[in-house]
Amino acid sequence: MFLFFPLSEFWRTLLASIIGLLTLAGIMTRPFRWSEARIAMIGAGTLLLLGLIRPADAVRTLLRDWNTFLFFLGMMGLSALAETAGLFDWLAAQAARFAKQSAARLFLNVFLLGTLITMIFSNDATALILTPVVYVLVTRLRLPVLPYLFACTFIADSASFLLPISNPINVIIISRFPLDLLTFLRLLFLPSLVVITLNIGIFYLLYRKQLRGSFEISHLPTAEKAVKHKAYFRYTLWVLALVAPSYVVASAFQFPLSVVAIAGGLLLLAGALFWKRVTLLEAGKGISWPIFGFIAGMFVVVRAIEDTGLTHKLGKLLLHLSRGTSFGAVMVGTFGSALGTNLINNVPMAVVMNSSLGSIQHAAPAIRNGFVAATMFGCDLGPNLTTVGSLATILWLLILRQRDVDVSGLDYFKVGVMVTPLMLLAGAITIWLCL
Repeated sequence: MFLFFPLSEFWRTLLASIIGLLTLAGIMTRPFRWSEARIAMIGAGTLLLLGLIRPADAVRTLLRDWNTFLFFLGMMGLSALAETAGLFDWLAAQAARFAKQSAARLFLNVFLLGTLITMIFSNDATALILTPVVYVLVTRLRLPVLPYLFACTFIADSASFLLPISNPINVIIISRFPLDLLTFLRLLFLPSLVVITLNIGIFYLLYRKQLRGSFEISHLPTAEKAVKHKAYFRYTLWVLALVAPSYVVASAFQFPLSVVAIAGGLLLLAGALFWKRVTLLEAGKGISWPIFGFIAGMFVVVRAIEDTGLTHKLGKLLLHLSRGTSFGAVMVGTFGSALGTNLINNVPMAVVMNSSLGSIQHAAPAIRNGFVAATMFGCDLGPNLTTVGSLATILWLLILRQRDVDVSGLDYFKVGVMVTPLMLLAGAITIWLCL
């Protein structure tokens, strides 16, 4: 039963704002060790219960963003099933062999491997799947683990705007503000290369003393041992060889990327079932189901705040701060989004910015595209500053703790603050030059 109190506009705005702020604060602090999904769902449920958003409006909001939900599902399925085939272990073993016993070259190869996986599978796959693979690899090779583990989490974000599929945040924003593939690449591909190059260069300076050594290749198992079933492995490669260009074609024609992701996931699932590599229950366990509750809750919370007109006012403020210039739009969009991701996480920040940018729809194309590209850039790269910026980074920390590698939030920040502001600035300037 939903309660629809005859509240004045002032009280509706005040209550919705308070609940929205409490929800965001809860996501940041996680009281009682509640998950982000539970907090977001409680916030959305409270708004529905108090009648601050009607159930029909909430349903319409979720249906409107079907592409986002299905993309998350498809990408998680693709990543989990590719891991089942042993693809990531095989790639890591190849990276080690191409390093030719050099710790420094292996460090570069981890960055390049992370870039490839991020570009095709999204940043979550790099942070969550590559991290344990690289940990096992470097411990077997008796190398210092932290430089390589930091490479995994940082490149996951630094390479996450190479393509629209490289970060689910891109899909959230593009679903509301479509950019054709050529415009996306024109605005973000070169900044991606600039940021990746900076990330690698600065990390080499930071860890140069730890990367002087070499390793014995004999400590590694052969790449063939990573392949658990040759037929399914070859089938996985063929499916991915089909999916990767399909993403590019879909982006070029502004076809929903989720359809490609779901189709690829279903093809891999069919192969895994045929060769009895997984059961349906095991495949389901490879999906992080709470993320859907988290995203759904945030969509509803932001929709309720949007109905009060607050996000529209925020959009007007952003436009004012940009002073009506493309340079201002890029700088405000980049650093505003990056700051927000480190306060409330990048998923809710992307949803808030989506709503706020509705007020710039009629701005000049350079300003509008500048804000949209900069918002993706800030939300994608901003989480490299702290551990709370994205769920992937939080899970990266949990993976490390399970292996008795302790990286505190302060330790992470000390690394992030040396590289992230510079990458944000360099990338933002490059976006502006590409407008």
